[in-house]
Amino acid sequence: MNGALALELFGYLGSVVILVSMLMTSVVRLRVINMIGSVIFTTYAILIHSFPTAFLNGCLVLVNIYQLWRLRHTTRNYEVLRLDAGEGFAAWFVNLYRDDIRRYFPTFEPEQAVGAEGFAVFYENQAAGLLLGKRRGGDFDILIDYATPAYRDCSVGTHLYSQLPACNVARLVCKTGGPEHIPYMQKMGFTRIGDAYVKVIVNIFGGGDAATAGRNGRDNAQ
Repeated sequence: MNGALALELFGYLGSVVILVSMLMTSVVRLRVINMIGSVIFTTYAILIHSFPTAFLNGCLVLVNIYQLWRLRHTTRNYEVLRLDAGEGFAAWFVNLYRDDIRRYFPTFEPEQAVGAEGFAVFYENQAAGLLLGKRRGGDFDILIDYATPAYRDCSVGTHLYSQLPACNVARLVCKTGGPEHIPYMQKMGFTRIGDAYVKVIVNIFGGGDAATAGRNGRDNAQ
């Protein structure tokens, strides 16, 4: 392969990466992939001495960096509404995002929500997330823990989890999350215990940190 062809393929790679970014439903993922594509295309433009193109894509890199910083540091004023899973909103939400929910919770069926309770999260009157599960003492066994694509930056979960102690939830226990949900749980501080992922909300064992409490509560999670 000669140098000219390799350079041209490098340019096509940047174009493909930028195009792929447009297919992302997650705003964060869109920004990250678009930034990578813009870096590639900026490099390509410099190599072929197309400086206006390099300038444009370099600016796009800076825009993406700024928007990612803004998403990470902007405080959103979420509102949490406690509800029964059998209420109309929960059924509507699950039906609306059914296919995407099953990406992260492949075994979930709406019938499992019978007798469950939930917490809906709103931002500026828009539905941002939904947590459905069933009580087991101080544990909350998760059926789904889902954020809509526009709010998939962990801020929904961070705010919601901070409200759970007031609702007498000591631990979140998840056995239903599929492989695509595991990275989120790890980022949010869930610990693998047996066949479940557990996040301690309130340390009911006294002393020590949340991870220690999770290990001490191993039997309750299984």
